[in-house]
Formats: sequence, C-alpha cells, structure tokens
Amino acid sequence: MDFGYSPKVKELRERVDAFMQEHVFPAEATFHQQVAEGDRWQPTAIVEELKVKARAAGLWNLFLPESDLGAGLTNLEYAPLAELMGRSGLASEAFNCSAPDTGNMETIVRYGNDEHKEKWLKPLLAGEIRSCFGMTEPGVASSDATNMQANARREGDEWVINGRKWWTSGACDPRCKIMIFMGLTNPDAPRHQQHSMILVPMDTPGVKVIRPLPVFGYDDAPHGHAEVLLENVRVPYSNVLLGEGRGFEIAQGRLGPGRIHHCMRSIGAAERALELMCKRSVEREAFGKRLAQLGGNIDLIAQSRIEINQARLLTLNAAYMMDTVGNKVAKSEIAQIKVVAPNVALNVLDRAIQMHGGAGVSDDYPLAHMYAMQRTLRLADGPDEVHRAAIGKHELGRYMPR
Repeated sequence: MDFGYSPKVKELRERVDAFMQEHVFPAEATFHQQVAEGDRWQPTAIVEELKVKARAAGLWNLFLPESDLGAGLTNLEYAPLAELMGRSGLASEAFNCSAPDTGNMETIVRYGNDEHKEKWLKPLLAGEIRSCFGMTEPGVASSDATNMQANARREGDEWVINGRKWWTSGACDPRCKIMIFMGLTNPDAPRHQQHSMILVPMDTPGVKVIRPLPVFGYDDAPHGHAEVLLENVRVPYSNVLLGEGRGFEIAQGRLGPGRIHHCMRSIGAAERALELMCKRSVEREAFGKRLAQLGGNIDLIAQSRIEINQARLLTLNAAYMMDTVGNKVAKSEIAQIKVVAPNVALNVLDRAIQMHGGAGVSDDYPLAHMYAMQRTLRLADGPDEVHRAAIGKHELGRYMPR
C-alpha cells in the first residue's frame, strides 16, 4: 500500500490549503459576529460568500468516490483534503463537503432513482439546499439501531410516518429541505430487514422541528441539531430508497465513507490544536521560562505528534481498504478509526487547552468548541463501545468455530 499523494492530490491539497489560509480562517471571526448579531437560524452571508469563491476556484464537491458527479477522488485521495477542512468549522460547508449532506448525497447517488436524483440530488450538489438524516431516537437506546420505533406504514401509494427523532443535525437550518428518515416498516421481518429509508420533504404536513439541542451549550447555529416530531406524515410510496426493509443495507454503505470524513476532520482539528499549542508554548513565559521549557510540556507536544500520526496512518489504511476491498471487508478498520480519531483529537485538544490556561476555555480560541464537537463524535455514528464490540467480534471470529 502506498499512502503517498498523487500529483493530482498534491495539487488539490495545495489549493485547498491556500483557500483555507486566504479565505476560511480570516472568515471565522466574521461568521461568529454575523450569527450573534442577526437571526441565529438564518444562513450567514460570509459562508455563502465562501461557497461562491470555492465553487469558482473549482474546489466543490470533492467527495463522492465512484461517481462522475464529484472530483473523481477515491476515499484515500479525499482523506487529506478532509483533514485540511477539519481545521475550521466553516470549511466543509464552504466546499459543499459537510455532514450530513455528503452522506445523504452519496446515499441518493447509490440508491435513489432518477426522480430522487433530479429533485433532491441536483440542488444538494449545487449547494442550493441542505439536508438531514433522521435515525437517532430519544425513547430508545439508539446505540442498538434495531431499537428504532419511529415507523412508516403503507397505505395505498403512500407511506404514513409517525415517530420522534433527535440529534437530527442540520434540521434547524431553513435551507434544510429533505430528510432521509430511517424507520420501522416491516416489524415481522428478520431483525436487520425491518427498517427502511424514506425521503421526507421537510415542508410535508406533520413534520415539526421541536427544538435545537445544544452540545455543551453550543447550539451550532444556523446548522443545529434538532429534535423532530413526525405525526401522520404522508409521502409517496416511491420515496423509499432501494426497497422496503433495506435500511440497514443502505446504512452500511452510507456510514462507512461518512466515518472516514469525520475521522480525517478530527485529525485536522488535532493538527490545529497542536499548532496553537506549539505557538503558545514558545510565545508565553512563566517563572522566567517559556512554557515549552516548563514541566513536561515538551513531552506533551511530542506525544501529540505521535498520536496524530498514528491516527492518520490508521485512517488512511481504512480508506485504502475501502477503495480496494470494499466497505464490508473493511468494517473492522472503519470501526477502529472511529474509536481512535476522536479520542486522539480530544487528547491533543485537552493538552492545548491546558497550555492556553483560561484562554483555552474561552471563545477567543477555537479549542473549547472543537473539544465539544470531538467529544460528541465519540457518540455520533455509533458510540465507542459499539465499535469496540464490532472490532472484538471480528478478531474472535478468527478463532471461534463456524
């Protein structure tokens, strides 16, 4: 396996990095100011400006492996670009590469029909609308996805949907026009054939965004993470993706690439934290010495570099396997990175916060918000414990009689 960057990826990486330095990082303060001064749940002018600039620069829809609708990059090729985007909370949307839209677009590309693609995929690819994914529920332990109780019942040529979802990221955004809903449709079928994924337009009668859910006090406006109620929501039967009872089949295809994206962005966040930690350690003095010379601070910096490089290599290996042997064969490697990357980012962020003292937990630096987001990732797309169980089961499978 070769993790070296191809000339194409080197060139794209340089262009993404240059765009980040010239446009994205300088826009962060303006973004927070615009959110604070206006209606928090309306799109900000600064991000819309970034999207126009990124598209004009040819840095648009860089994801979508195995599709001519994106940049034609493999998971391994896209990984270093996602890492760069992870250094700022604005970057992914600027390049139209943000969750949950990327996963939803990939799902519609793979499993949607021509009508779905025309109505929903095209405007998503153009960055004209946004989307959400309704899976997690407040009433059950959603770490076991087969617990889902929100349901869709067929009546003639329609689905009638009832249930409650939460942590539905993006549903608070007024640009969010479509939800991919996963719910119970075939309760008498085998366990992993009971659920389906159905496209639900957000303006359908009966769809109600109840509230935004803050993460450690951060509401992530205007994106947000919502609790959503669906009461007697009627959509065409044809809105089902792939077919009845195939929700888990789709989920395995959808969540693998999404986890790669999350993990590479986590590594990008860790890199920014390490950069800030190093700068702080050589610029500030205490007790007559630079912080880098005090206590074990230099060891903490070294350990951070070691952990980041380890996590990156593990993630690149998972991406390589997804490209070469497929998501199903690479499921243990995907689970491994989903455990490792957020925990490494949290370790590095915690050290960087400590190096910054009180400033580290303030809004003057991005560290506190990044820490909150990375802590959430130990739960999103499955908690660590579920992934560890899958890894352990995979290992033991080599020794257990079939």
